[in-house]
Amino acid sequence: MQERQNIAVFVDYDNIEIGVKSTLRREFAVSLCLDALKERGDIVAKFAYANWARQEGAVRQMAENAVQMVQRLPSPRGDKNGADINLALDALEMAFTHKNVNAFAIISGDSDFIPLVNKLKAYGKTIFIVGGKAFTSTILQQNCHEFISYESLLQDDTKFVPQNVPMNRPMPIPSATALLAATTALAAANLEKGILPPPPPQYGDANRRGGRGEHRRPAPLDLPHALPLVERALATLRRRGVQPQLGLLKSTMLQLDPSFNERAYGTGSFSDFVDKLETNGYLATTGPEGRKTIEVKQVSEAVAAPKKDEALAMLRQVVDNYKLDLEYGASADILAGWMTKIHPTFNAQKYGFQSFGEFLNFAQDNYLVRVEADAVRGLIAYPGAELPASGAALEAEPEAKTAAASASASVESDQAPVESIAVQPMEALEEDEKPKRMAPRKRAPAKKAAAVVSTAVRRPRARKPVE
Repeated sequence: MQERQNIAVFVDYDNIEIGVKSTLRREFAVSLCLDALKERGDIVAKFAYANWARQEGAVRQMAENAVQMVQRLPSPRGDKNGADINLALDALEMAFTHKNVNAFAIISGDSDFIPLVNKLKAYGKTIFIVGGKAFTSTILQQNCHEFISYESLLQDDTKFVPQNVPMNRPMPIPSATALLAATTALAAANLEKGILPPPPPQYGDANRRGGRGEHRRPAPLDLPHALPLVERALATLRRRGVQPQLGLLKSTMLQLDPSFNERAYGTGSFSDFVDKLETNGYLATTGPEGRKTIEVKQVSEAVAAPKKDEALAMLRQVVDNYKLDLEYGASADILAGWMTKIHPTFNAQKYGFQSFGEFLNFAQDNYLVRVEADAVRGLIAYPGAELPASGAALEAEPEAKTAAASASASVESDQAPVESIAVQPMEALEEDEKPKRMAPRKRAPAKKAAAVVSTAVRRPRARKPVE
């Protein structure tokens, strides 16, 4: 009998809130995450970490869901990673003091929690990670027991981020970040009047509805993207000598890939997912309902989906061409436009990504780009650590070396006669007197140089008798 799951939930509110706003243009709803976790066990503790004095809109939903709000007071030097450290310490303390808690859910996309996840797994705890696929580190997704994508929890009736503030509500004060993001005087004036900027378009037109900028759940992926994982799970069960059934197949697939979610393929349950595979001719099932035995059919190479790594080469070419522009940061929408310009047939869903933002997140873990989430501007991309220095800098470097060499040569050429005169002033005076009398102007620099270079006490020179 499977052990009952007693789940302790820890919410890194600042990270998940800015991630949802920057990628999905929605307000974060903690109730969606809690409802998904209730399907996997009993929630016995709920904690959320943030500076709640600055999150007045989120206090109400936390109180309605009985989430204990842990106040984070920033120090004069800032509060960088303060909530992360506090969350990790509380989670480890609960793992030692509450033996009944055998599962932990971390609602965040921060890769800094990877050591915490590994430590809790070493203590025999089940780890759930809840976050968006477009901003949660793929390394964090692959190192938990199950990753629950926030995109899969969205419904069509989810409230969207309002573009205009209703007249019956008090006018909000625009933040400094929003004022800095206003690139035009009209946008700044609208912010002062309480009119928020419209959300930027999503990456492509697949998620648009009615042309009004409202977004549903991301478009489902094609079934061939799931076939390699299904075949691998069935082969694992065959090696174990276990009859492949629905429950065992899903648990094995989650062991091999914790980020798997049947909702990403347009199905509401795993049984619907298997039925969809069978309807399209990829699987064959035998036996009564509830105890079906699953067998995979031979799939032709024509329906095999391209791998995710194949899209990195296309993005690398785009980043190389527009690297100077990326050094100052470019939004994901602009980068998607450059991608379409160079590769007109590119589609992120073709390579197994539900959105272009999810593709950028995958490219960031491969050091191709560096992505920062901004609640106002969305995802901002910069060149990654894999790329060398910019072309302009590489071209300027040999020119600078040539200019420096020529400058040093000119300085040496200018200093050479001065040093020769300064070091040997008396030898110059012993030469023929006629050139010196005919060119008296050349003697003045020699005397100055000798006076500057020489450290001896200057004595008056005896005058020669006039002949």
